[in-house]
Amino acid sequence: MDWLAHNLPTEGAEAGAPSAGSRLRHDVPTAGTDEALAAVRARVDASPYRFALVLASDRTLLGRLRYAALAGDPGAAVHEVMELGPSTVRPHVALAGVESHLRDHHLIYVIVTDPQGRLLGTVHLKDLGG
Repeated sequence: MDWLAHNLPTEGAEAGAPSAGSRLRHDVPTAGTDEALAAVRARVDASPYRFALVLASDRTLLGRLRYAALAGDPGAAVHEVMELGPSTVRPHVALAGVESHLRDHHLIYVIVTDPQGRLLGTVHLKDLGG
């Protein structure tokens, strides 16, 4: 199970089953805790997203910056306004389960991390046909 949770290659009858890890996007803007909001907002504005994920130096997910938080004091540090501990899923979760979770909770994306909490990417409802 740990192998699957790290999104490593598999073999066998279930190897091709669609999972969160098979639909990862890797283009979400990220930020460090000590960065100024102005720098992060520039990256978010240049992206198709309206949020950034806050990461430690080893890519451990620490939090999320919603767009509204980026409208604050441009000189403020990310750690002052970030939302701590956003919900995540593991890459081996079946796509049907991901889609159901997104629809049930009226979400447009889910964050995917490995068992150590390191960011692997995001999966978006519109990429699942929704």
